[in-house]
Amino acid sequence: MGKVALIASKAWTLRKSIVLCLGPLVLSAVLLVTPPKEGKCLYVILLMATYWCTEALPIAVTSLLPISLFPLLGILPSAKVCPQYFLDTNALFMSGLIMALAIEEWNLHRRVALSVLLFVGTSPPMLILGMMITTSFLSMWLSNTATTAMMMPIANAVLESLFGSIEFTQKSDELKDGIDGIDPKDNTSKESIPNEVSCFIPDDSSSHPQKSETDVNLTLAQQKKEKENQKRLWKGFLICIPYAASIGGTATLTGTAPNLLLLGQLKTYFPGCNVVNFASWFMFCCPLAILFMFVGWLWIAFLYGGLNPRPWSWKKTANVEAQARVRSTIKSDFDKLGPLTFAEGAVLAFFTFFVILLLTRDPKFIPGWAAIFQKGYVSDAVTGMSFVITLCFFPSQKPSFKWWSNPNAPTTTNPPLLSWKKIQRDLPWNVIILLGGGYAIAKGCEASGLAIWFGKQLQPLVSIKPTVAVILICLLVSCFTEFASNTATIVIMLPIISELAIHMKANPLYLMVPATVVGSYAFMLPISTPPNSIAFATGYLKVSDMVKSGIVMNILGIFLLLLGINTWGMYVFELSTYPDWARIHTEDIANVTRISLNGTM
Repeated sequence: MGKVALIASKAWTLRKSIVLCLGPLVLSAVLLVTPPKEGKCLYVILLMATYWCTEALPIAVTSLLPISLFPLLGILPSAKVCPQYFLDTNALFMSGLIMALAIEEWNLHRRVALSVLLFVGTSPPMLILGMMITTSFLSMWLSNTATTAMMMPIANAVLESLFGSIEFTQKSDELKDGIDGIDPKDNTSKESIPNEVSCFIPDDSSSHPQKSETDVNLTLAQQKKEKENQKRLWKGFLICIPYAASIGGTATLTGTAPNLLLLGQLKTYFPGCNVVNFASWFMFCCPLAILFMFVGWLWIAFLYGGLNPRPWSWKKTANVEAQARVRSTIKSDFDKLGPLTFAEGAVLAFFTFFVILLLTRDPKFIPGWAAIFQKGYVSDAVTGMSFVITLCFFPSQKPSFKWWSNPNAPTTTNPPLLSWKKIQRDLPWNVIILLGGGYAIAKGCEASGLAIWFGKQLQPLVSIKPTVAVILICLLVSCFTEFASNTATIVIMLPIISELAIHMKANPLYLMVPATVVGSYAFMLPISTPPNSIAFATGYLKVSDMVKSGIVMNILGIFLLLLGINTWGMYVFELSTYPDWARIHTEDIANVTRISLNGTM
């Protein structure tokens, strides 16, 4: 038995190497049951999905496999694979990430966060709302992971101001057995309690001066209940941040990678589709994100006590004092930032113009500023990269004409708002490569005919109504993305969903947009998203906490998404008709099928 356990332990240690070696052999069975070229492409996609889910290789390295395997297997020449890793949509995503680096470089995101928290108020439910508003807004422009990592210390500072030290709140469960054995009428001093228990009982004269007035009048059972309520509220603060980050990331086209994957795959499969751009996506997803954030706030605040006055059961004066401490802490952190600097003001101005120009390039309902230029030449990537270039030479300190006449002025140059060293060091290149891998897979599916083959296999599902199909797709993607990367999920699902829509004679966007958005609605498990993992790593959340709150968040998200796509989404994406660009694609498929049939005869 000991040898078996040892071997199992060694095998578990080498699990990634085992998957890396056996994966290609096991998946080669796909080649025996599928057409030659389509089967090879499917083989590569399944191999990449396996490596993505198991992380047998780093995610970015797995994303490079098409550059090697597509040419070697005769799927696509390298000259057509490599450009997929830097399409204009990838350039747009990169420009958004660099703009976020400039915001982080000058601490503008922290100023925004503290300003919102000061504005919303300091009662627990309003603080949770403030956390969610701030996180959602920042994750629209910054990465979800960076936003969550930035907001967590702010949340901890607020919580410590409300309840004192983290250890006291976290260890409240450990006090139960020790304190329950003490007679409340006994005059036993705190020194007679074992050290491991008494060290978590705060000194009334230090961190919580109001407890000398309130705790004396509370029974021991009430005190225990109070600590439980504080612990629940603490969880609410921590869990709302990753949820808000995931919601906010869906609001803009550059907010998260799956959104741009949809845009890239639309350009691959439907070159004539120009419905989806930054403005149209914002018009649909921003109201949806605001609605979902508000409903999610109601659920989290209800679940963890923020909207229930009973858990916040100290005396009114104690409440006022606690909230005053919170406001004092936030105000102190805000004051430490000092007045708005020239660099912060410049980044804020550039960011504002960046957003305005993205929204007004081609808003559809009126001619945008891109109409000034030659048609088809200016995309959102042009706007993004223009601002990136500007950030790399615009001075970070206010220029002065006196510098020319002052002999004592320093001779060093004024540093720019953003240096290339900063970009090179902090830009998440792995995400950019991952996005390129998704585009390469889409191109491979088109060139190999795998998309058409998938469409034929989905023929039995054609009779399903589009409204039913979109519900089933949302449920399927929502379940899948809990265990796999949302980017990998969208890469695999979108080609299948687009072909299903074509065979159903439904507008492809009616199925593809909800599938893309719901791919970011992963709230149930710590492994679902990096923001979930960051919150879970604090040690104050259990898996059961995330499952309990996350399953309702998933349901709410799907319901609101279906509501949105069937109401204002119909107008924004012109979903009520079968578009010409999809009809052209259908005719191309028919021509390819006819040619292949003639070739076999």
